[in-house]
Amino acid sequence: MDFADHETGQGWLLLVYRVPREPTRLRASVWRKLKSTGAVYLQNSVAVLPESPTHERSLRSLRKHIEELGGSAQLMRCDVLAGNPDVVATYNAARDEEYEEIVDRCRGFLAEIEKETTAEKFTYAELEENDEDLAKLRGWFDKVRLRDSLGAGRRAEAETALQDCVAALDVFANKVYLAEDGP
Repeated sequence: MDFADHETGQGWLLLVYRVPREPTRLRASVWRKLKSTGAVYLQNSVAVLPESPTHERSLRSLRKHIEELGGSAQLMRCDVLAGNPDVVATYNAARDEEYEEIVDRCRGFLAEIEKETTAEKFTYAELEENDEDLAKLRGWFDKVRLRDSLGAGRRAEAETALQDCVAALDVFANKVYLAEDGP
């Protein structure tokens, strides 16, 4: 037996399920719930998450939901005997995609700040709107960061992009204060 790929210490939770074909919204519901937990598919209807109490609660709840939909599901705790680096890479790639989405949204946020600055739209209403957008970005980043238990590579890039947004909003806020309140 070749155990060279086996990395001790990294356990996985494996969910294998079947959902009735119709209505298709049932499949979509399960997919959305799995995506929200950060699970990745190894193949159709087979998803994994790194083992943790939080992930176990989420998958147990989803298993119950699948059964309520008329489907079936098995939840297993397992170790990968061969190919663990592939499973880790798949999991980290999913986190990196989420981080890339955050970086893209940060670019959009910075473009909006630049647009408002160029148009000299220095109002408290614009500041409040931008502050809400930044809070959403931070919340999204925090969710992804919590799922990033295996060290995805794009985390630092997303953190830097978020810090750039904070700095840009601070500069914009100072311009609003000057425009609205005077020096």
